[in-house]
Amino acid sequence: MKLREKIDVLVEWGKVIRAMDSHELNELCLESKRHNAWFTDNNILLAIRNLGLFLDRDKLQSWIAAYDTLEKTAQKKVGLVMAGNIPMVGFHDFLSVIISNHQLKAKLSDQDPILIPYLTEKLIALAPELSDKIDFVHHLKDIDAVIATGSDNTARYFNYYFSKYPHIIRKNRSSCAVLNGKESIGEFHALGNDIFQYYGLGCRNISKIYVPIGYEFGPMLDALESFNSIAQHHKYQNNYDYNKSLLLINGTSHLDNGFLLLSENVQMVSPISVIYYEYYKDENALLKKMEGAKQKIQCITSLKAWFPESIDFGESQSPELWDYADKVDTLQFLSTLE
Repeated sequence: MKLREKIDVLVEWGKVIRAMDSHELNELCLESKRHNAWFTDNNILLAIRNLGLFLDRDKLQSWIAAYDTLEKTAQKKVGLVMAGNIPMVGFHDFLSVIISNHQLKAKLSDQDPILIPYLTEKLIALAPELSDKIDFVHHLKDIDAVIATGSDNTARYFNYYFSKYPHIIRKNRSSCAVLNGKESIGEFHALGNDIFQYYGLGCRNISKIYVPIGYEFGPMLDALESFNSIAQHHKYQNNYDYNKSLLLINGTSHLDNGFLLLSENVQMVSPISVIYYEYYKDENALLKKMEGAKQKIQCITSLKAWFPESIDFGESQSPELWDYADKVDTLQFLSTLE
């Protein structure tokens, strides 16, 4: 299938996904939730909506325009180890392998085994010739390259196990926000989406905020009160109770609004229900802090993207096709396999 034809199919796939009716979506959500209690209806539907935004002709064409070898790429068998922390978190890698003309061997997470295969059936219905290029497997073998996503611990295992193959190995990352004290209630609400969507489980969720010295947290906490329904999820509430107990037992100073804990900490990655904060003196000092932590940062948000290399509040969970995880160009990797 020529690249132009594949774009046509992917655009049609997006239309089919966006046209799924409420009954079909409800059944899909119900089955997915049996495997992962974090996968609520709202989070699954949000992931499907964001996926549908990827499958847009203009975006797909803009994405591939920078790669002039996709049509000439020799087909390889690419193994894909998918994570399951948020719904369909591995979809971008899935799409990258498909559009770069390789054969995909995907090992699904036990926590997310339903969604991508279900939607893939709709893709194959549109283009049956792709059925030979997409294989969901229990074990990765007979492969030429691999893309694997996991924790820092599993990354060490992946680096050892897949060392003989060309590979992309992703570790734990998280995201941060930079505040300057000029944020409005509406802008805090957008920040709240960056914090609370997917219960904070994604690498693009905000787990750390940087604030100017003397910053007053009251307005932010008041604005975030609109997200208090998150505490109705038992797993989130359990995390909140546990982390609050640790802070109290250890005598750690913190702020608490009843469902979110703020604690001063230089670390980048915080536990679920906790946001770490750190003060900064000026932008130059903050840039130095960021440089030291860049291996742990997935993305940065700030008010109207005023901070260098940041995006606006509310956009962390809506990356573009060319916003590569860990800033590693997946299509470049796939288009140059030999």
